[in-house]
Amino acid sequence: MDEYMSALRVWGLMCPGSREEVTRARRWTRDILSNHPCADDAELIVSELGSNALTHTASGTAYGTFQLTLSLSPRTVAISVTDEGGHPEEVSPMEADADDTHGRGLTIVMALARRLDITGGQYGRTVTAQLVAPETGATTC
Repeated sequence: MDEYMSALRVWGLMCPGSREEVTRARRWTRDILSNHPCADDAELIVSELGSNALTHTASGTAYGTFQLTLSLSPRTVAISVTDEGGHPEEVSPMEADADDTHGRGLTIVMALARRLDITGGQYGRTVTAQLVAPETGATTC
């Protein structure tokens, strides 16, 4: 039976469309990835992607939701946030002015992640960030 088993582990969390859910999603991520070298970066990415889903899509409406998925293999953490869509324009990082308090989230995610994929469209998008743990001896992603 072991030949059919995988070392990949996957967790999912459905979050109602309120700001408090981003805090819960961060805590959930931290609990799952405790002692993992990518835990801090993953927690920040969850916060940024969850906040973006609530701010820029129908996920942030009264009955909206976003779905968070964590996939963990021996060295890789994949974080996916799926929103409910609602905006036809493409997702892209933006250049924030030095004194802006918003507009850096996706740029931060891109700086932390080894890979970033965005799929979907106006009816819902999934943003997946992939982190890769360093070779043994290093302490952060």
